[in-house]
Amino acid sequence: MLDANLKSQLKGYLERITQPIELIASLDEGAKSREMAELLEEIAALSDKIVYVRRDDDARRPSFAIRRTGSDVEVRFAGLPMGHEFNSLVLALLQVGGHPSKTAQDLIEQVQALDGDFAFETYFSLTCQNCPDVVQALNLMSVLNPKIRHTAIDGALFQAEVDARQVMAVPSVYLNGQPFAQGRMGIEEIVAKLDSGAAKRDAAKLNAKEPFDVLIVGGGPAGAAAAIYAARKGIKTGIAAGRFGGQVLDTMGIENFISVSHTEGPKLVAAMEAHVKDYGVDVMTLQQAAKLTPARVAGGLTEVELANGAVLKSKTVILATGARWRQMNVPGEAEYRNKGVAYCPHCDGPLFKGKRVAVIGGGNSGVEAAIDLAGLVTHVTLIEFDSQLRADAVLQKKLFSLPNVKVIVSAQTTEVHGDGQKVTGLTYKDRNSHELHLVELEGIFVQIGLVPNTEWLKGAVSLSPRGEIEVDQRGETSVKGVFAAGDATTTPYKQIVIAMGEGSKAALSAFDYLIRLPAEEREAEAA
Repeated sequence: MLDANLKSQLKGYLERITQPIELIASLDEGAKSREMAELLEEIAALSDKIVYVRRDDDARRPSFAIRRTGSDVEVRFAGLPMGHEFNSLVLALLQVGGHPSKTAQDLIEQVQALDGDFAFETYFSLTCQNCPDVVQALNLMSVLNPKIRHTAIDGALFQAEVDARQVMAVPSVYLNGQPFAQGRMGIEEIVAKLDSGAAKRDAAKLNAKEPFDVLIVGGGPAGAAAAIYAARKGIKTGIAAGRFGGQVLDTMGIENFISVSHTEGPKLVAAMEAHVKDYGVDVMTLQQAAKLTPARVAGGLTEVELANGAVLKSKTVILATGARWRQMNVPGEAEYRNKGVAYCPHCDGPLFKGKRVAVIGGGNSGVEAAIDLAGLVTHVTLIEFDSQLRADAVLQKKLFSLPNVKVIVSAQTTEVHGDGQKVTGLTYKDRNSHELHLVELEGIFVQIGLVPNTEWLKGAVSLSPRGEIEVDQRGETSVKGVFAAGDATTTPYKQIVIAMGEGSKAALSAFDYLIRLPAEEREAEAA
């Protein structure tokens, strides 16, 4: 299972184990069970603190538990945690084996204080870059608190179970047998959902913070770059964001980031976050901005009100709120979201193996999605509103070479159909003949671009007809002391490298604004 290089690396990690652990397998006679047995035997051979045993005491097969010997501390995997989940396996081995987590101590104490009976199950796919965050968070929580148990389940391997529970998007988390959450979540978000008093305590902490020199709203590439450039000037810098990384976290392959021939979104985000924290930036995640109140006078304090009621104050603000997936806004889309309507083919594609799907959108994202899905599903129907595809020629050539793909242009999706539990089809209108056509299928992947996260800014700063923040060549908005950068602005070409450049420029402009304020204006608010 593991090549020599990977075994060598894993052996080095396992030297950090301080307490003995058992790998307890439940297997059948299938090929995957044989692979699991081989994997577990190889792992056990790398450390004298690890023992492999087969007990067949779990109904899900193949599955295995990692248990701290002589205790109830364990995590369980149903399926082979390879691909994106291999890191989850390594971390689970270390944490069950007594190696301490780098998670903040106050968060660890919050997990340990949770009271109740929490049996979590997470359905993942090996190609999902969002799933490891959830799996690793719940694994750690089960190690920290004996009242929490967690099983990570490969949805592609347990298809009957997935079908029975109508799981059509990953990661999907169940708590005590009931749906709990879907999509990427970190340990902070999970704990916040379980700890009803967390939001109130968090708001109190935020309200007590001293004003910033630069407050950045948004934690994507633009926000991260702005934070680094601002902090390097030696001024008090903060980031308030729903999640650090933004849309980049949902990006599978990145091949146009200069000097790096290939990387993946989560890997790039981890590097960005580490770089930001090198400069002592105050990073406040799980924060949703709700209102911007500009300073009353030049040099005064601009206020950003958050959804939890807290108010952050700053001498300058950089808006880097990014964008989100654009929706079709047709009947049935909202009702069947995560029940057949999906937005991430890399994450959710494996759940539609052997089924029929549609891809909405003929740009690069849509065509790339169709190509990827064609290798998994029975048939792909690509629907494009325009009279021709807009993707690069090389992608179109590949698409049209695939035998199980049908391309329909000049077509407008008008409705998503379902049986109350899952998607069963869609209707599109031929824009030339105006005839309506029904396509029977089980999945719809929407790939029609992005919409800026700026609704909360209406009336506060000037927005374009498309909702983008209007900025000048310095990144300044219509409000003095308020700057903006990235996909939420009118700057053309929504690319990671461009967002980073614009974020850096906005930070330099904010610093220039600060140092040019007359002394009496800089002190106006304090008076």
